[in-house]
Amino acid sequence: MKTCALITGANRGIGFEIARQLAERGMRVVLTARDALRGQEACDRLVADGLDVVFQPLDVTVPEEVETLARWLDKEPGRLDVLVNNAGISVDWDVPATEVAIDQVKGTLETNLIAPWRLCQHLVPLMEKHRYGRIVNVSSGRGSFSKMAATHAAYRISKTGLNALTCILADELRQKNILVNAMTPGWVRTRLGGIRAPRSAAEGADTAVWLATLPDDGPTGGFFKDRSPFPW
Repeated sequence: MKTCALITGANRGIGFEIARQLAERGMRVVLTARDALRGQEACDRLVADGLDVVFQPLDVTVPEEVETLARWLDKEPGRLDVLVNNAGISVDWDVPATEVAIDQVKGTLETNLIAPWRLCQHLVPLMEKHRYGRIVNVSSGRGSFSKMAATHAAYRISKTGLNALTCILADELRQKNILVNAMTPGWVRTRLGGIRAPRSAAEGADTAVWLATLPDDGPTGGFFKDRSPFPW
């Protein structure tokens, strides 16, 4: 049976490239997106290239949709080997922490931290069945304490929290052959990164793909950029 990978927020940008690259490596990829039309269109593009990709709608902030997806995975492919928590938002650019709307903070934490946590709670049991799993949390250099600075507080804190969750899960799951790591793609030309960013989406996806395909003796509980350790 093929290795099965699920990527959240994969209808465009880095998520789409992760889906493409994992499918090109022979995995069956479950591409998920909040927008069903755009998600299916993205899936169709990859299928047209001869890749084994299926679409499942998913708003990562809706618990019922996560539960439905978990049931589908258990029944349809019957397994999950790779989870890439890519979906994320950033809504507080250039806003001081003293002025950002708390509702925006809550929304950012819900998408960037709570949602990956919820997905792990529902999907890790599928990995445990086969004693194999790779979890990749798409973080950001802005979540690193070594890069901490003014503004963008909600986004920064959400990614710092995601990094902490990565370490906790890695320690809890290390005896089950489930490796958990975080990565930063760098400044990438996406809707979030803008057109001036120096890196392509394919370049930004590379480290996530590497972490998703680690051997059993690969690292766990790390933070990486360009396949090298990145400071917390």
